[in-house]
Amino acid sequence: MKVILLKDFPKLGKAGDIVNVKDGYATNYLMPREIAIPATAKNLKVIEKIKEFNRSKAEKEKIRALKLKEKLEEIGELVFKKKAGEGGKLFGAVSSIDVLNELKNKNISLKKGMIKMEALKELGEYSIRIKLHPEVECDLKIKIVPE
Repeated sequence: MKVILLKDFPKLGKAGDIVNVKDGYATNYLMPREIAIPATAKNLKVIEKIKEFNRSKAEKEKIRALKLKEKLEEIGELVFKKKAGEGGKLFGAVSSIDVLNELKNKNISLKKGMIKMEALKELGEYSIRIKLHPEVECDLKIKIVPE
């Protein structure tokens, strides 16, 4: 039986894929759990419209991410003033939360998972990676100076 997957399912495929499975597996497992629907002509048209909607939504998200990237590039670098001991070791650290808060002060809101960085524990200049979209990333410079 041919079915259309409504959700990503391990070993079968991704949402929107048309797969061929045994009749009993489809009717007794996949369909009752709303993982798949029969691959009828009507359902294929509906799925195609959903895919088109998702493509346009993804394109809008990518455009928004590119605009956000431009804003981040305008900022250039973030400067943090922290207390430090001998050898430039910080009392504490600069984490992704600190970066998020500093960006929020500059009217840029990101999610925590977008910032790819380890906690910075020494004075100096760093470059961190920010993933705004699966296809859009940018670098942001962080400068930590003593108070």
